[in-house]
Amino acid sequence: MDEEKIRGYFPILEKKIKGKPIIYLDSACMSLKPKPVIDSINEYYLEYTSCGERSSHAFGRETTKRMEKTRERVKKFFNAKNASEIVFTKNTTEGINLIAKSFPFQKNDIIISTGKEHNSNLVPWLQLAKEKQIKHNIMSTDNGFNLEEFESILKQQNCENIMVSIVHTSNMDGSSNPAKEIIKIAHENDALVMLDAAQSAPHKKIDVKKLDVDFISFSGHKMLGPTGTGILYGKEELLKKLNPFMTGGDTVKETTYTSVEYENLPEKFEAGLQNYANFIGLGEAIKYLGKYIEDIEEHEIKLNTIATEGLKEYVNILGPQNPKLRTGIFSFNAKNKMDFHEIALLLDETNNIMIRSGAHCVHSWFNAHNMKGSARASFYLYNTEDEAKHFVEKTKELLKMKK
Repeated sequence: MDEEKIRGYFPILEKKIKGKPIIYLDSACMSLKPKPVIDSINEYYLEYTSCGERSSHAFGRETTKRMEKTRERVKKFFNAKNASEIVFTKNTTEGINLIAKSFPFQKNDIIISTGKEHNSNLVPWLQLAKEKQIKHNIMSTDNGFNLEEFESILKQQNCENIMVSIVHTSNMDGSSNPAKEIIKIAHENDALVMLDAAQSAPHKKIDVKKLDVDFISFSGHKMLGPTGTGILYGKEELLKKLNPFMTGGDTVKETTYTSVEYENLPEKFEAGLQNYANFIGLGEAIKYLGKYIEDIEEHEIKLNTIATEGLKEYVNILGPQNPKLRTGIFSFNAKNKMDFHEIALLLDETNNIMIRSGAHCVHSWFNAHNMKGSARASFYLYNTEDEAKHFVEKTKELLKMKK
């Protein structure tokens, strides 16, 4: 990976605050955007602003063509069977909610998830447990995902539907679950698997055919794309069984005052006017990311190793202590008890080093462990070894100030 070449595609990295360059280490929340993405959004508004799939004029045809190009790029990127398996959503959250609200769950059905789920993969199931009286089983993964325990839980169930809805890579500590093995065991026990891939899709190659996964949801804004874009992938035969999540314009072929005929996949899930400019931008993000996706994880581990070795004497690292098992996420609390919000604020104010602090939308795990949160640095393809070393140096200086 040519760091200088890559960074040249990200105009915001040229920005200076108070005369100093920025070091952006918050990509687990929001990735930066390369110039082709920005240019494609501007082009839509300057050259062919219009409705896709509706208007037959030149602008409308161009919008429709670009939207379908994005769908094809996503299909190819994840090796899906058909473009109809790619549903446009706002983000990971909407994709998971679509499954929770549209799948034909019945009383006493089972949802299995882990103790490190983002609120987006926890709250929909908590709601469903109340509304439809399904059972929600939460497995602890503090010591890794226990495949034997998982298989035992599945074999004990006797219900119509079992949905295993788990995070692929944790946004809280960077640990990953063994998706391929989980999916194999789940299918052997007549269970379906939904992967929250918000933190894995931007950082590693995912082949949905090889995984044999049933559903995957992820966000565009974490993988170099614009905000307000996401994808739900689902096997075609399973998507056909789902009821529409939202209804209205673009989801129907025909209506009368008493009846409705819904569109085919994937349009029946894409209600209303779409975020055309940003989805076209997502297509450009996918194209750009495809050049580097095979190498990003190794690059992030290199940077995380620098942070780990440089700061392990001063901080308690959340998750696996081996940086190879946390890829691009370095989540920590100071051994000297310095507040994690204070660390993030001072790094930003004094050195333009941007990290995140808080519970990272995994309040449930922090509450279960009597913790309030952590500081979190997250690396991506545009970060450099020098930036990782500077982060270590300045964090050390802060922590040494408070003994």
